[in-house]
Amino acid sequence: MDVKAEKSDTMQTTANAKVDDFGIGEISSLDEADIFLREHNFTPEYIQELLVDKELNKKLVRKIDLILLPMLAGTYVLQYVDKSALAYSAVFDLFADTGISNDQYSWLASIFYFAYLAAEYPWSYLAQKTRMAKVVSGCVISWGAILMATAACKNFAGLSVCRFLLGVFEAPITPCFMMIVSMWYTRQEQPFRAGVFYSCNGVGSMIGGLITYAIGQMHTFPVWRAIFLICGGVTIAWGFLMLYVLPDDILSAKRFSLEDKAVLIGRGKLGRTGILNRKIKWYQIKEALLDPQVWLLTLFMLLNEVINGGIASFGKLIIKGLVKNPLLTTVLAIPQGAFQVFWILSGTWLASRIRNFRTIVMMMYLLPTVVGICLIWKLDRAKHLVGVLFGYYIVGSYVASLVLALQMPSTNLGGYTKRVTGVAVVFMAYCAGNIIGPHAFLSSESPTYPTGCIVILSCSATQVVISIILRVLLMRRNKSRDATAAARGITETEEHAIEEVGADLTDFENPHFRYVY
Repeated sequence: MDVKAEKSDTMQTTANAKVDDFGIGEISSLDEADIFLREHNFTPEYIQELLVDKELNKKLVRKIDLILLPMLAGTYVLQYVDKSALAYSAVFDLFADTGISNDQYSWLASIFYFAYLAAEYPWSYLAQKTRMAKVVSGCVISWGAILMATAACKNFAGLSVCRFLLGVFEAPITPCFMMIVSMWYTRQEQPFRAGVFYSCNGVGSMIGGLITYAIGQMHTFPVWRAIFLICGGVTIAWGFLMLYVLPDDILSAKRFSLEDKAVLIGRGKLGRTGILNRKIKWYQIKEALLDPQVWLLTLFMLLNEVINGGIASFGKLIIKGLVKNPLLTTVLAIPQGAFQVFWILSGTWLASRIRNFRTIVMMMYLLPTVVGICLIWKLDRAKHLVGVLFGYYIVGSYVASLVLALQMPSTNLGGYTKRVTGVAVVFMAYCAGNIIGPHAFLSSESPTYPTGCIVILSCSATQVVISIILRVLLMRRNKSRDATAAARGITETEEHAIEEVGADLTDFENPHFRYVY
């Protein structure tokens, strides 16, 4: 349908007049989505009509799901497999062929996240200023090449360099994907969509285990080198596919009509978080760094990833302490991936379906982690092998809390630069936690790792407290804003959100902004 043909000369004149009302400086400060609407003469009234059409919106969401989610999910499968290639290789002859020790192995896991920490914000800055999908796709191709180069390493120094570079090129994936989800979906739809692609870590765990088992049948070539070569080659091919399929943003997406883009912008305006603005605003960076919400999420993420860093690096070695066959170790680790898919999808589904239930889910899904780590730590391995394995399988429930915490900055912060900064800061804690985590698992305490278990229990308990504080903070902010609006006789509606000028305001600047918790 030709939208322009449907609009009358009067409507077009009115829309043009609205554009003329803004000076050059004011236009440059607008969200790019608002500029798009003005340039194509979409009025707030017309967009509201489109949003009321439920069938049109459902069809559009299905289209987005079919284009975006396979790309995000496939990348996450590969990211997990590639990131875990070192752990898979450790079960075979990596230690013997390269001469590394258990302590050096711990540092290889940490080096990866040191690179993540250093590279994540520069990549986020570049993605905001340029074309996000092209930045991500280029990084996928590059990390695939680094993975293949790892197969040629002969010592700790070579492995360290490759792990650092792998971390550099994997760094923008999660922050950029969270920003992509927040751009294309409404705030209510975002948790489950983020859960869909993040749950592919679990799918990657299962696929990686099966692939490693198959590769492990080789007897003519070192298994650990074959793992890196095969995984790297597949990742390079996927990166080139992403270059072609993944859109950079709503405004430049080729598979969507002008009317589709107008609907997507209207849906995005409902949350008042902003859609796209390539101008870096330094006051928004400052505001993000002074926002207590950002730092509560950062601390939550740090503690969560201390857990993850230990489990991800030493989980398979815990199983190796139960059985002697390396292939059996790989097979027994596979169900943990299925459990992770269940935890993430169920947790994010609840957060999407029940209003303001996110922090509750963040607390609830730490409980199986506590139970699981206690089973791993305290059960007699000789008598209760199944119980220890079950503990290992359920310990990954904390990942559902991780996904919601990672997604909250892009959902709960207004202003594009503030959102990018908030996501980056929280993700830096993700990196720092993964650096710290492996060092809580002392090689001298293998295979029970009591110090690591105590650290995980402490982190889980503290995260529950942080979730409560975060919930109270956001509830009080909303209550204060509701009281102010009521005193002024203002009633918040979707129509108001559509009519607001997209001036790229932060959540502190916009009194109409409401937080989800």
